[in-house]
Amino acid sequence: MRRAIRLELRKMRRLRTVPILAVMVCAVIALGSISLFTDSARENADDPGAAPWAVLLLNYTMMAAMTSPILTAVLASRQTDIEHTGIGWTLASTAGFTPGMLCRAKLAALSLILGPAVVVQSLVLIGIGRVVGIQVPLDPGPWMGYTTLLLLVDVAFLALHIWLAAVVENQLISVGVGMLGAFLAVFTLLMPGAVSRVIPWGYYALISSVGQQGREIVAISPPYAWVAGFLLLVGGLFAVATHHLDRIER
Repeated sequence: MRRAIRLELRKMRRLRTVPILAVMVCAVIALGSISLFTDSARENADDPGAAPWAVLLLNYTMMAAMTSPILTAVLASRQTDIEHTGIGWTLASTAGFTPGMLCRAKLAALSLILGPAVVVQSLVLIGIGRVVGIQVPLDPGPWMGYTTLLLLVDVAFLALHIWLAAVVENQLISVGVGMLGAFLAVFTLLMPGAVSRVIPWGYYALISSVGQQGREIVAISPPYAWVAGFLLLVGGLFAVATHHLDRIER
């Protein structure tokens, strides 16, 4: 398995995976920090009642929900499409890497670079908040919790898109599903939690540590049991699906 992961990491150099990821991270940071440069944000920068950190986190949640489904679809599609364009599945099999093992290696390799990217974008947003003048003390708990859950949900969708990209050669389908997911993820931010729980991309809304009640931004507790159940379900399905790929002749 380690050899397979190293192989996937080498492929990323040719696929320019890291630059693509960096561009998307910069986009999230730019969009997420827009709210910091408004007149109202400057006026409320030192007002604890205005909850400037919570406002920033809510905006971050919105931008991440809008971009993360597309990002995971693009990363998974590019990493998997290289096997379709040549005889990658066959060559890998001759080297001892079954299709299912290759998919699991792709998930592990992509997770290795996605983890630091998610952490960096959260830290940079906090840094920008400090630079522009937020004086209210920062409670790191909601930020740490959201960053961790965002990474886990991203990895879950990486797994789903890797499987989809492996079984369907037309990568427009995988990317199209990601774009549809981005719309649904943002839409579920405005929907009751009961509805979001039955929509896979709704978990980008459910992991939010802040919410809006009227004009007020309030702290909320994500439904951890539902999120854990979703992650376990995706993990189980991915394990079963990739083992099934090992029995398919290519």
